[in-house]
Amino acid sequence: MSDISKKQVFTTGEAAAICKVSQQTIIRCFDNGRLQGFRVPGSRFRRIPRAELIKFMRENDIPPDLIEGGKKRILVVDDDDQIIELFVDVLSRDDRFEVQTAQTGYEAGMVTESFRPNLIILDYMLPDINGNIVCKRIRDNDELANTKIIIVSGVVNPDEINELLKAGADDFVKKPFNIEKLVARIVELLEV
Repeated sequence: MSDISKKQVFTTGEAAAICKVSQQTIIRCFDNGRLQGFRVPGSRFRRIPRAELIKFMRENDIPPDLIEGGKKRILVVDDDDQIIELFVDVLSRDDRFEVQTAQTGYEAGMVTESFRPNLIILDYMLPDINGNIVCKRIRDNDELANTKIIIVSGVVNPDEINELLKAGADDFVKKPFNIEKLVARIVELLEV
């Protein structure tokens, strides 16, 4: 199998190997609708999209580590180049993490769809949208139910912090922050 963590569509044989079950079990689950996918036009071959395989694995308590490549994916969303550079520098040196960045709420939405982060470090004041709206959109997406969100901001009052936590943020960190403490919190939230 090629690099599983980057592959977007799987054969029933690949899905069976990832789930550590027989190919026949995968075919049965596909045929009875428990595992969603599609048939290759003009053939009997079944294909399973990545998101559907991960959903199936979670529903059946199969750890998705193999398909997710073992590393925890972190998305850093901030319009400040220095903050992005700091996070990329610190987190990229830690082999437990894979890091991507975005500088607007719109860009964050696009990256989230393809990257499927385990954790998002989200600036509250983005140029195009406030962090609480991004937070709510992530929480409204069932496929991102397990994504952790840490909001970082320098200009937030206690009422706004409570609104962010109600919108679904897992934690709030005030700027300027201690990077070692923030990384410790990331490790704690991701249980790595």
